[in-house]
Amino acid sequence: MVATPPHPPVFRGLAPSIHVWDAMTKQTLSILRCSHSKGVGYIHFSATGKLLLSVGVEPEHTITVWRWQEGTKVTSKGGHAERIFVVEFRPDSDTQFVSVGIKHIKFWTLVGGSLVYKKGVIGSVEDGRMQTMLSVAFGANNLTFTGAINGDVYVWREHFLVRVVAKAHSGPVFTMYTTLRDGLIVTGGKERPTKEGGAVKLWDQEMKRCRAFQLETGQPVENVRSVCRGKGKLLVGTKDGEIIEVGEKNAASNTMINGHTKGGIWGLATHPFKDVFISASDDGTIRIWDLADKKLLNKVSLGHPAKCTSYSPNGEMVSIGMENGEFIVLLVNSLTVWGKKRDRSGSIQDIRFSPDNRYLAVGSVENAIDFYDLTLGPSLNRIGYCKDIPGFVIHIDFSADSKHIQVSTSTYTRQVHEVPSGKMVTELPTIERITWATWTSIFGDEVLGIWPRNADKADVTCACVSHAGLNLVTGDDFGLIKLFDFPCPEKFAKHKRYFGHSAHVTNIRFSCDDKYVISAGGSDCSLFVWKCQ
Repeated sequence: MVATPPHPPVFRGLAPSIHVWDAMTKQTLSILRCSHSKGVGYIHFSATGKLLLSVGVEPEHTITVWRWQEGTKVTSKGGHAERIFVVEFRPDSDTQFVSVGIKHIKFWTLVGGSLVYKKGVIGSVEDGRMQTMLSVAFGANNLTFTGAINGDVYVWREHFLVRVVAKAHSGPVFTMYTTLRDGLIVTGGKERPTKEGGAVKLWDQEMKRCRAFQLETGQPVENVRSVCRGKGKLLVGTKDGEIIEVGEKNAASNTMINGHTKGGIWGLATHPFKDVFISASDDGTIRIWDLADKKLLNKVSLGHPAKCTSYSPNGEMVSIGMENGEFIVLLVNSLTVWGKKRDRSGSIQDIRFSPDNRYLAVGSVENAIDFYDLTLGPSLNRIGYCKDIPGFVIHIDFSADSKHIQVSTSTYTRQVHEVPSGKMVTELPTIERITWATWTSIFGDEVLGIWPRNADKADVTCACVSHAGLNLVTGDDFGLIKLFDFPCPEKFAKHKRYFGHSAHVTNIRFSCDDKYVISAGGSDCSLFVWKCQ
């Protein structure tokens, strides 16, 4: 195992547990079944790595000490009546730790299997008042540093306040990190980059002098939530889901990881002939990703939560439907707006280009699909719509000849309509003769086998047939990815299951050459890329 274990993952729910993994082999080392009734808010290893602290989110905010390798609890005690944000061992101790949170700081000691604490004493220090504390760091000679919500850093010796570093950051000090080797301290907070300041700062051992770092990511970074330091580099985690590596000497920035920042990822579309895909999210952005290099190519901020997206078959345009009822068409090469329209006030649930690049179908929660003729220009005047849809639109697919669409609805039905008149097609022989350009419907005889035994009709959330038409992948409410043969008309069809998402899967797509599957998560706000063997 690595010398200093990282924070293990945290679980929130009816039966919270803590899983400890080996960071190198990715094997599970221990599973701790918690007494925390509602979830685990924070965890931290002791200096030797033998003990683990956990804090519950229940009203008592119980602090528990674990011998995690044995899977046993050492002791526990109510932490504070208000929320605890951070609890950390001193970096040289297995018995002393500090907790901070809403208007409190406590200095704890593990004595003979019991926990005792002393409250922080403000005294008469200038500018000193008990504030909400968000972060902790440690220094030599029993010094403790705490980052406050107003940007100050408080300096404590034992449990007495000795000094206030006023406006260490202009906004909240969200994170601090102590480097054992030389005693230097890294802070991260909310602060707009200037010549003198920034969201990341490196301080001397007593926090009297600092050096600010300007993070170069193409956009200003002014909200840092996590920092770490080692081997001449800083690692920085931002509110926008980025992890940035910064060189201490040259201050050069290298963005290592990008991601959506909040809410679910709902829209997913793969490029028709490149290893590129687009994701659309509640964070109000679309992001364009390179499958081969596994990196972000670009992002566009839209100003409203984005619910769906699609590429035109020629790869020249991309469309995005948004929660406020608006949809936008961008030119792929420049990512400039070609046209936008808002004919609905409810959320746009799916949006699709016709195979001949002529029509755009826009489905909404208003039980309607609107058709637009792109050859008439960017004014995007509606030329037809479907009005016989019994529920809101979930998925849309065009026929290969662009003359029909099939729609999945919230009433668990599949319908076929003419394009662009919107007239519903009910004749079964006509429907059976239609060849579909894509298939994302979760309903229909062709996909009857994707539904498990005793399934609720909402369990399967998304599906996609490969371009070769031989396989079908699905995502469900339990975070599972399943692979079927297509078609699969027999009930409870055989399949392979794959685990990764921690919450419901919102969307799924094959890459242009069927070599990859991309899946999007809701509550876990994640994108997974699966390689097809």
